[in-house]
Amino acid sequence: MDTQTNTARTNKQRIRARMAVAASAAAVAATVWGVATLFDTGHAAPHGNVAREGQAPDQQGRPGQPGQREQPGQQGQPQQIPQGIAHASESGGNAVNITIDDGPDPRWTPKVLDVLARHDVKATFCMIGPQAGAHPDLVKKVVAAGHRLCDHTMAHDTAMDKKPVAYQEQQILDAKRLIEDAAGGGAKVEYYRAPGGAFTPDSRRIAAENGMRPLGWNVDTKDFDKPGVAAIVAAVKKEIGNGPTLLFHDGGGNRAQSVEALDQVLDWLEEQGRPTGFPVRTGDSS
Repeated sequence: MDTQTNTARTNKQRIRARMAVAASAAAVAATVWGVATLFDTGHAAPHGNVAREGQAPDQQGRPGQPGQREQPGQQGQPQQIPQGIAHASESGGNAVNITIDDGPDPRWTPKVLDVLARHDVKATFCMIGPQAGAHPDLVKKVVAAGHRLCDHTMAHDTAMDKKPVAYQEQQILDAKRLIEDAAGGGAKVEYYRAPGGAFTPDSRRIAAENGMRPLGWNVDTKDFDKPGVAAIVAAVKKEIGNGPTLLFHDGGGNRAQSVEALDQVLDWLEEQGRPTGFPVRTGDSS
């Protein structure tokens, strides 16, 4: 009986040992599976607000972080549009870019067009979607005169960088559609300018993937605040060393000062031997 009892006890101990080993192996496997699931790079979590620029734009309209170049997988456009914010001129050298924001406006856009035509200068018009939809004749005149189109969103929301990505996308793409529909004839919106310089990595990506180069500015003329014609012209002369892209307005209120100041600035640029051109769309992000 003693021998049988010992044999039975030994068998039970072996069985318990095997069960312990199996349980330990199962626990290890479960732990490994759990870690692999948590860090599975093929199932990234939603970005939320992590992708915001994180800093307010400076007075030249540049965000706090440098622009990004086009990333892999963003092919398919006739040209590869970088995500970096453009400031340079396609004409290079000491060329200057004239950009006009917040229109089109039935009173002031024709006056701006007259000034540009008188100086034989081409500009980039950053249009608000509903304004373009309401005044398709003006959008067509801008295109017919050889100027370029820029998307300035639907609502000119200067807090766009604090809004969800879906909201940013709606603001950008709805405006693009309205502007291009108003222009007709296959005209394309070639740039995107965030209201108040409120760019985010997502808004720049959305713009670039839809054929629009993010567009900043170097010289804020302060014309929107109507400080007087002399003050607007002085701001250009003072800040022109910051870079080639100048910001004027043809919308958002009475733009009489903007029109007169633009005329005087173009006279001064001619005296300085400064040609005008369009902002870069590919390659250079500065």
